[in-house]
Amino acid sequence: MRLAYLGPPGTFTEEALLCAPEAAGAELAPLSTVPDVIASVASGDAWAGMVPIENSIEGSVNVTLDTLAFDSEGVWIVREVVRPIRHALLARRGLRASDLTAVVSHPHATAQCRGFLARVLPRAEVRAANSTSEAAREVASRPEPWGAIGARLAAELYGLEVLVADIEDRRENTSRFVLVARDRPAPTGSDKTSVVCFIEKDRPGSLLAILHEFGDRGINLTKLESRPTKERLGEYCFFIDMEGHAEEPPVRHAIESLRTKILDVKILGSYPRAPISGSEE
Repeated sequence: MRLAYLGPPGTFTEEALLCAPEAAGAELAPLSTVPDVIASVASGDAWAGMVPIENSIEGSVNVTLDTLAFDSEGVWIVREVVRPIRHALLARRGLRASDLTAVVSHPHATAQCRGFLARVLPRAEVRAANSTSEAAREVASRPEPWGAIGARLAAELYGLEVLVADIEDRRENTSRFVLVARDRPAPTGSDKTSVVCFIEKDRPGSLLAILHEFGDRGINLTKLESRPTKERLGEYCFFIDMEGHAEEPPVRHAIESLRTKILDVKILGSYPRAPISGSEE
């Protein structure tokens, strides 16, 4: 079984995928972008794919939301994985933190470690990479005394040493990843459903009408976010996560009622709610 994920090898997305039971014995295929991962699942080239969707500090991963909402059909979220993000300062063996003249990482990672960099490496140049794993690979291949911010897995893959562990500014830094596939999982009794609501035209009370459908049925919403529809300036759609499965009567009836009142409701998936891990493996 082939599972795609946002690569290259050594990313936090790969760490999340390795936590999923589907990864046991599977062939793991790193791809360059979130749309590539989701397209590989839609085409059948991969059985499923793991992508990031939300970070507790940086917020939603917009490319994931937009690809699921606008650019994919027949692909569903089937699992979520919630992981603490533990950044580490990595470098070639023999170097110390005080030796480093530059630190390379993805801009989100450096933003999450801004305080550490200011305290410990105030004179080091901060350089951008496409991913934390790419940063580790670049640092491992260069002769300069550079460091990278990334995962322990990246250090293992590229032969680097962890100079300082847990350098993130907030210990509660957590990311949510989703596994997408072409088959919808059955209800488990402890599920979550993700939808995107498209409104036919802007009118007063549109969002309130959506919220009433869920509130009147006692459905707890865990996330509500607006995004541009990509069509006209000022037009937005609403991404909603809720407790319950789309096949269960309260959620099913709410969605059916919404479809009679607004333009469309696209179900992105119903899947088991993930336990929130509080510590690194």
